Amino acid sequence: MTVEALLMAWLPRQRWFGGKGRDVDGVAIVSGATLLEGDPQVRLVLLEVSFTDGDSDHYQLLLGATSGPVEQRLEHAVLGAHDGSVLYDAVHDQGAAGALLQHLAAGDDVDGLSFINADEVDPSLSSRVLTLEQSNTSLVYGDEVILKLFRRLQPGANPDIEVTKALSDAGSTHVARPLAWFDGVVHGQTTTLGLLQPFLKSASEGWAMATASVRDLFAEGDLHAGEVGGDFAAESDRLGEATGDVHTLLAEVLESRTAGPPESQQTAHQLHERLEAALAIVPELAPHAVAIRTSYDVVADRTAPVPVQRVHGDYHLGQVLRTADGWVLLDFEGEPTRPLAERRALMSPLRDVAGMLRSFDYAARYLLAERGGEPQLAYRAAEWAQRNRSAFCDGYARAVGADPRDEVALLLAFELDKAVYEVVYETRNRPTWVHIPLGSIKRLVGAVG
Repeated sequence: MTVEALLMAWLPRQRWFGGKGRDVDGVAIVSGATLLEGDPQVRLVLLEVSFTDGDSDHYQLLLGATSGPVEQRLEHAVLGAHDGSVLYDAVHDQGAAGALLQHLAAGDDVDGLSFINADEVDPSLSSRVLTLEQSNTSLVYGDEVILKLFRRLQPGANPDIEVTKALSDAGSTHVARPLAWFDGVVHGQTTTLGLLQPFLKSASEGWAMATASVRDLFAEGDLHAGEVGGDFAAESDRLGEATGDVHTLLAEVLESRTAGPPESQQTAHQLHERLEAALAIVPELAPHAVAIRTSYDVVADRTAPVPVQRVHGDYHLGQVLRTADGWVLLDFEGEPTRPLAERRALMSPLRDVAGMLRSFDYAARYLLAERGGEPQLAYRAAEWAQRNRSAFCDGYARAVGADPRDEVALLLAFELDKAVYEVVYETRNRPTWVHIPLGSIKRLVGAVG
């Protein structure tokens, strides 16, 4: 079997593959850089995946080839056999991962790859792959640093490094500073392939902390959300303040301005386009389409100016870590499925606020679903979500000097847009979860006047 045929069968099964639900027409290796010679040989290859609808995507893969057999711990990463060799995804191979780190530490140029070193890096650290569900792949080295490999590539600079570096250079304590990164060339443009940052090993993930709080509430017989020992509202308040601090600094160090009515109309047009695309994928959205469109039309009719700036773009509880010193925000690349130009565009910071408000609601509804939607817990889940949504807005308002809840129409439209995105995402990746964002949409459309 050819390498391309192996890739065509293997890629759609990967968690990070963004073309789920689409018919793959072919896979081609467009470039490759050899990181290790011998047996195994390891190459970093850039792939172009073509779809039957005429579109295409680009991905990167650390491709290992050995005369075999592969080690038992690598069997799950095998693509198949080709020309007397066994091919496998070499991010799980410590030798291959170590070669990447060594090139980053040295600041090398290798077969069209440019490794840029901004800080001292220990090249001898051993690696492990994080098993969290995500659209990229993260390698942790010695519990000291973490390398994020951007699997799906769009030509140009990734906003994650651009925004994180700008914040770090300005002295923000709410981001992990970039230590090194490496670039390749996709369609003639320098494109970010990976980013190395400190690994915050003692930190706690926001999603894990929030869901633990919901579990504590559900375990109590008759206490309200603010009465249980695991109350999360104080942390939600601090997270809101940290978010506001980051938005304020971003407006200072990167471009920001005020958008007028034509841009509000363009924003509404984009919201409508995404809804129409979602309706074609998730018919269950249809009963709510009229109310959602009404909310978007309010944005189109807006005449008041809207402050716009660089934002996170895919903000939720899984993108924040609580350290001993406070909250740290991660992954500023925006929604990976959106075009790069859109992810780098100036937007209302209320998009990030809406994303986090959705995440509080998601945490409560997710655990409610785990308990079979018990009616006696539904009220408590809603109370927990509302308490933490309010606390987040309180902290945010304190940091920026304006309460996001005063922008009712914008915030509602952005929340609906995020929930529509979640419905599509769950349909493609976790169909049994679709009812969670659908339930939120039912609640949100009730607020549409």
